[in-house]
Amino acid sequence: MAGGCQNEAKLFHQFHHRPKQDNFKAARRPTEGEEEMPAKIIVSYDGTANEDDAIALGKLLKRAGAEVALAYVSHTQDSAGDNQGILDRGLQLLGDPGATGHVVTDRSTPEGLAALAESENADVIVFCSDSHTAKGHVSVGNSAQRLLEGGRTAVAIAPVDLAERGENVGQIVAVGDGDGGAREVAQLLADALGAQVAPVANDQTGLLVIDSRPEAEVGRVSISSSAQHLIEISRSAVLVLPRGSKPAFGRSQSAVSAA
Repeated sequence: MAGGCQNEAKLFHQFHHRPKQDNFKAARRPTEGEEEMPAKIIVSYDGTANEDDAIALGKLLKRAGAEVALAYVSHTQDSAGDNQGILDRGLQLLGDPGATGHVVTDRSTPEGLAALAESENADVIVFCSDSHTAKGHVSVGNSAQRLLEGGRTAVAIAPVDLAERGENVGQIVAVGDGDGGAREVAQLLADALGAQVAPVANDQTGLLVIDSRPEAEVGRVSISSSAQHLIEISRSAVLVLPRGSKPAFGRSQSAVSAA
């Protein structure tokens, strides 16, 4: 199947009917005695240009305590063996023997990924940058853009060459107001990764955590034109949160198992 990193013609979907996404369950903190589960990440992967950068961003979030799975999105049911082979390569790059790989067929990549995320209770969908993006820059592909316009799952986008430069992050910058989740999530990630939260982005910034705008519906992604521009000029990885979303980074899976 032909396609770039976020080709609209690819996507996988194991379900005959897509789950409805109207009944959003607002994020909450655990009550006393309740354990908070780690953030769940789905990396969109098809083995084409820049996809290794998406894997690298998935590995970074895994180091921050997230549970990471891969998703190969296919437009047809054909070549199931080839699709699984591509997915197996991605899982090998991820380097996590316990990671899950999903192969889904759907005519719409963003809708299929959104349905998978809903089924798996995933917090974040990770994309690489568009295949024609210059090295060291971020570009929002069609599928990621669709999910930035009213989606219910956080969207992360890796810059081109993240896999080459490595996943180390020295500075994380939160962009948003105090009532959103970006500041808290940035601090959770910084604590987990041994990084610092910086007030403004610069050449040392490794990750931007961006809130949806204040008027966005709780649980929906909706960003301002200034935030969109910031993503387009960014040279670091980007994580865009639905309004009020605070994925539980820093909560290791081993700690959950031991609890």
